[in-house]
Amino acid sequence: MVRASQLLHPQREPAVPRPAATVLLLRDGSGGLEVLMTRRSATASFAPGAYVFPGGAIDAADAQAHEIAARRPTQKDEPLTQAIAAIRESFEELGVLLARHRDGTPVTGEDVHALDRHAPFAAQCRERGLMLAADQVFVLAHWITDRDLPRRFDVPFLVARMPQGQSPVADEAEQFEPVWVRPADALARHQAGQFFMIFPTIRTLERLEKFETVDAVLAACATEQPLWTSCPRAGFLQGAEARFMEHEMPYGELALVCPDGQMLHHLDWRTDQPVALLKNVMRLTAPNPGVMTGPGTNSYIVGDPDTGYIVVDPGPDEPGHQQRLWRAAGGDIRLIVCTHSHADHSPGARPLQALCKTKPPILGLSSAPTARPASEFTPDRVLADGEVLTLTGNGTTHRVQAIHTPGHAANHLCLVLLEDGLLLSGDHVLNGSTTVVDPPDGDMTAYLESLDRLAAACDEHRIDFILPAHGHVLGYPKKAIGMLKAHRLQREARVVAAMRARPGGTLEDWVELAYADVPQRLWPVAKRSLLAHVQRIEALQLAG
Repeated sequence: MVRASQLLHPQREPAVPRPAATVLLLRDGSGGLEVLMTRRSATASFAPGAYVFPGGAIDAADAQAHEIAARRPTQKDEPLTQAIAAIRESFEELGVLLARHRDGTPVTGEDVHALDRHAPFAAQCRERGLMLAADQVFVLAHWITDRDLPRRFDVPFLVARMPQGQSPVADEAEQFEPVWVRPADALARHQAGQFFMIFPTIRTLERLEKFETVDAVLAACATEQPLWTSCPRAGFLQGAEARFMEHEMPYGELALVCPDGQMLHHLDWRTDQPVALLKNVMRLTAPNPGVMTGPGTNSYIVGDPDTGYIVVDPGPDEPGHQQRLWRAAGGDIRLIVCTHSHADHSPGARPLQALCKTKPPILGLSSAPTARPASEFTPDRVLADGEVLTLTGNGTTHRVQAIHTPGHAANHLCLVLLEDGLLLSGDHVLNGSTTVVDPPDGDMTAYLESLDRLAAACDEHRIDFILPAHGHVLGYPKKAIGMLKAHRLQREARVVAAMRARPGGTLEDWVELAYADVPQRLWPVAKRSLLAHVQRIEALQLAG
């Protein structure tokens, strides 16, 4: 866990989310699935003027109406209360009544018009002998309002089929202009600036547009579990507000820099100056963007003015980049560590060392005989597996432990910032892509075994974040490592299938089958990892 003393910003307590419920009323239109949306009042305290789905806060009376609500055997009390709240809100805001008579017959227009939208809802339903159709309301998603916002809600997004014979009529107080719209059309109109929506609505419609019918949506929601749960985080991109869900690349970085959710961090890639992630960790991205490097190679500067600094992965031999690293550390670089010797990671080590008055030793692992000429590397001192590097000063300590992780390269290692639970993963774990395993220096079995070592290290050192050599900071490290391993094994299964489909084939024969989901322009690179998979498969067959 990151030490509070190393956080960049004073922390504040986010607003407590209020329980609420929202319902997406669905129908099958001539052009496909449609959802009912309305425009909120321009003076509303939350999302004024936005197009939304009907919903609102859960009332105490909702939990007291279970006896007049039909429920599924698997529908527990809390989801039942949420469904009742959604049914009440859809009636109060739009005059749509999800209910039936006790004998199972549907409600009529007379039933709907007999109820007062401003009077207690459940009491009126009891008086008319109506049963709320909560058993026909299903959980689609679970949203918790972003931590940076002053009004927050903990809200399931529910789905239900629009009852036949009813038409929505807005209350003209909270909601206006009910409209049936296909998810794709709503998104297009929002993009054109004609249909304002807030982040959770947009992301829900993006997922909903993949469904063709109401039946398909309801079938997907039959498990009683949300298809996704999210509490988004916000930062800045090119000076504008940007929000992200947990699975998106910048989310982990926002969680590291602003754990309380404040919108303060700028996510733009900077090659001209370092980006502070913590008081004791800065990132400076080398100006070498490309297909293999993404936005560029991340160099990390660990330490503070009292302890001096360790520079991890000084990058390619690019004088401006080394000058900026030296300046960011105030010239006080105590150690230079290379996670491996590829050309975008280690060549900058000697030039950076030369800039320092007191020459810091260059640490890492010597390149193996299998390394390509451009990746030949000899450190001043070999960094032992498990060795701990220590910076101290003015009562502060930063300890960095080495973990040998061959696979991407024979001399690859990762580093753990022990006091703060951070894993500097080099190229072993990336954000946004999978690393290339290129034989003979790369080895797929070693790579997978090293992933297991890193997963164990996450438990041992309570690692909460991964700082990769390419891409933003990653959160949920064990999940990320597990997904990466699963992806590699799934790819290996496709390689096996390709080899069986074309026995005696070549890499060119197999790549188009095993990497059919990858753009053809990337197949030359994919063939490197394909070879690593083939070598592993053949070794396993021999061993078996």
